[in-house]
Amino acid sequence: MAKTNMVEREKRRARTVQKYAVKRAELKELIRSPKTSPEDRVAAQENLQKLPRDASPSRIRNRCQLTGRSRGVYRKFGLARTKIREVANRGEIPGLVKASW
Repeated sequence: MAKTNMVEREKRRARTVQKYAVKRAELKELIRSPKTSPEDRVAAQENLQKLPRDASPSRIRNRCQLTGRSRGVYRKFGLARTKIREVANRGEIPGLVKASW
């Protein structure tokens, strides 16, 4: 089980990303657009840098929904590898079976 503060930190980051998503998208579009003047582009870059670091989606870490484990997490299931094995052996994931050949 992951430390509770780490899980809560990730939840806080996710809320921050969602809060600033529209503003970040607008600023990044201004920066990317060839029609934007150089002065406006520099201003947009400065405004983007003034946003909180946690507003960037790349700072979000995938965590297991059950345990909060950060490593070995499968995106498709949202679970860590150990929990996938436990849940699959109980037959709770439709279509997922243990390999045998």
